[in-house]
Amino acid sequence: MSTSLSGPGSAMQAPGREPIRSGLPRKSRNARNHAPITATGLVVKVVLLGLVAGIAIWAAFPLIEARMWVGLAILAATTAGLCYLYLTRRHIPAKYLVPGTLFLIAFQVFPVLYTASTAFTNFGDGHRGSKDDAIVAIQSSSVKQVAGSTEYALSIATEGDPTTGPLVFLVTDPKTGAVSAGDGAGLRPLDAGSVTVTPGGKVTAAEGYTILNFGQASARSPEIINLVVPTPGGALRSNGLSRAYEGKAIRAYDGGCDCIKDSETGKTWTADEATGSFVAADGERLTQGWQVSVGLKNFNRVLTDPNISGPFFGTLIWNFAFAIGSTGLTFLLGMAIALALHSPRMRGTNLYRVLLILPYAMPSFAMLLVWRDMFNTDFGLVNNLFGLGVDWFGETWSARAAVLLVQLWLGYPYMFLVATGALQAIPRELTEATSVDGASPWQSFRAVTLPLLLVALSPLLIASFAYNFNNINAIWFTTEGGPFAADNPTNGATDLLITYTYRLAFGAQGAEFGMAAAVSIFIFAIVATVSAISFRRTRQQEEVYS
Repeated sequence: MSTSLSGPGSAMQAPGREPIRSGLPRKSRNARNHAPITATGLVVKVVLLGLVAGIAIWAAFPLIEARMWVGLAILAATTAGLCYLYLTRRHIPAKYLVPGTLFLIAFQVFPVLYTASTAFTNFGDGHRGSKDDAIVAIQSSSVKQVAGSTEYALSIATEGDPTTGPLVFLVTDPKTGAVSAGDGAGLRPLDAGSVTVTPGGKVTAAEGYTILNFGQASARSPEIINLVVPTPGGALRSNGLSRAYEGKAIRAYDGGCDCIKDSETGKTWTADEATGSFVAADGERLTQGWQVSVGLKNFNRVLTDPNISGPFFGTLIWNFAFAIGSTGLTFLLGMAIALALHSPRMRGTNLYRVLLILPYAMPSFAMLLVWRDMFNTDFGLVNNLFGLGVDWFGETWSARAAVLLVQLWLGYPYMFLVATGALQAIPRELTEATSVDGASPWQSFRAVTLPLLLVALSPLLIASFAYNFNNINAIWFTTEGGPFAADNPTNGATDLLITYTYRLAFGAQGAEFGMAAAVSIFIFAIVATVSAISFRRTRQQEEVYS
């Protein structure tokens, strides 16, 4: 007599029946691993992928025009990879990681690499473009009106906002009546049907352009005077606000000697490829040059040029003092207040906490400007309140003390908040145990509370140090780096390396982006080294108290 077994775990089956499978069906398991896409989700996916494809197509044309084939290949590969990733149901973790990674590369890695590459060039005012651009600029800027040169009726226009948009010359040829638009890139003819011209040849309306009235043009007269429109026979310049002339360049490039020759004086400036400039025999350099690689020259200047290395190392010492002082003082004050409010005998702690974090809630740039006025020698609150006559921002040490006091007031609420949170995480049993053992409150704080606080807050202290090391607002909105020595107007007593770098890059003597990028790399190396050493010591401290 045979016996048939049935059940979920049986390997046998009755004739004519489907086998019984354990667990969920395949379709159910797939449904569990891949949630169905809703109609809204599908629409969002299509729109976003369409946007990605549109941006890629828009970015491809400039890359093709500039013949940047490597960049074009990277763009195509990235776009194809994104489309594949989000059109398939596989690679679920990558769908979440890729957007953040791309933003990290675009907004962190690429700017750092670009800054580093700029540090090895002479990029700055007068050295922004290629050698061909420099030659065109030199020749165009030397244009002068000569006898018999053609004059045109001129209308000043912009593409966009009349006050800030790029200027355009709308000129009418006196012989043919043809209307052209000109800017730094040259002349381009306009369709006769898209412009309105007076019998005298002046353009009063043009499709796509805003014609400036006399007041608007007068307000931008320096830009109009400096605008030079290259033409096949020379260049076009304005002669007032209603006429323009096609003049002849008195300085021209000679490819045979690779030099610029002045037809009036006969002077010659030969190309110096090492510096990206045209240099005469007497050492005179033309203002307009081109961008070239200078190797380690910028770094060498920072370390060896007395005009730069002296201010650099002096500023570096004060920079460390400012960052350590700002971080240390705010931590000590914030911790002391947190300890006082942490005491169980303290009453009204919520009200005190609200009042104490007010400086943290106020916009820092506004408070810095207020503090600058409070330290004013003549009518400032500090001098009037305490009956002082201190010129706070006129002397080196008083200015440094003032910025540290301002930082103390602005920074202690943050340290108070983080110290309060760390104190609440320390079990009271530990401090009570030290009291039972006969330790005084100071001994209990030094042996238990402070080490545990430092373990919790060390990463935040390191981050605060790095922030204060580059805290440009704290200096720029209070002292602007001053006071300055009479023989050194580029480096002040309260300058940090970041404000010194800013002045190098955008100072009155002209922008030196290559030099500023080199100083930025020094700043990065210093902060990264200090942070790495501090984090190593923090890990050792965690191992001791873990």
